[in-house]
Amino acid sequence: MSKTILVGIDFSDCSINALEHAITIAHNAKAGIKMVWINHLDYSKEIFSVEPDNITKEVTNRFKELVKSYRYHIGDQTMTYEIRKGKVYKEICDAAEESHAFLIVIGTHGSTGFEEFWIGSNANRIVSSSKTPIITIRGGTDINTDLKRIVCPMDSTICTREKLPLTALLAKYFNSEIHLLGLYTTQSDDIRYRIKNYIAQAEEYLKENEVRYKSVFLEADNITDATLNYADSIKANLISIMTEQETTTSNLVLGPFASQMVNHAQIPVLSIHPEKQ
Repeated sequence: MSKTILVGIDFSDCSINALEHAITIAHNAKAGIKMVWINHLDYSKEIFSVEPDNITKEVTNRFKELVKSYRYHIGDQTMTYEIRKGKVYKEICDAAEESHAFLIVIGTHGSTGFEEFWIGSNANRIVSSSKTPIITIRGGTDINTDLKRIVCPMDSTICTREKLPLTALLAKYFNSEIHLLGLYTTQSDDIRYRIKNYIAQAEEYLKENEVRYKSVFLEADNITDATLNYADSIKANLISIMTEQETTTSNLVLGPFASQMVNHAQIPVLSIHPEKQ
């Protein structure tokens, strides 16, 4: 079965930017693209100045234009589209499962459509609901930037290692360097030892898979800020996280780690839902 990347589209500049990121990954991964537009309540009126009865035709025409413009970028792979109706986060997740997508790519701050799903407490909704790994991209992110440096923060949770296989796969597609970021949020020797051990295991995994890496350890009061600051300092192109993360006081005050990261990161964020034990 060929690989598929699902892209949420609302035809805003933000979602087209996400599509172009997805196409770059698809090209390197030899994957197909499936674009999905969700007719959600009345928001289609915000996007198109057409009568509601004609919205499906308008969306179909716009999809055809996108296929015509971008199809040649992914070689022999397919580029398809689908129109669905319902709650955006549910339909995106369902479409990804139905098409056996290995990755979802979506814009996070478009001027229309998905915007309401990414502000404040709603930011974690689709990320936490999706069983499929999802890359979220804020509007204005450089569409021409390949994934040369990937930041992979590691904490004390067992599931922190589960992001390694897909992160390493993406790194191999782009010949990227993964920066393993050990984050110390406590002086507890047991927890610090566990993080060091997880980093050592990650190093061994990357060596076996012939992926370039660096390991860095940081003291972190706020793991979101520490990760973002480090990513900025090395001009990283992607941050890879789990949707469930170590709980700290700052997390309790500011909200879940994944939600903070999606809302504040200026570069793409790969969020992976942990497997249930």
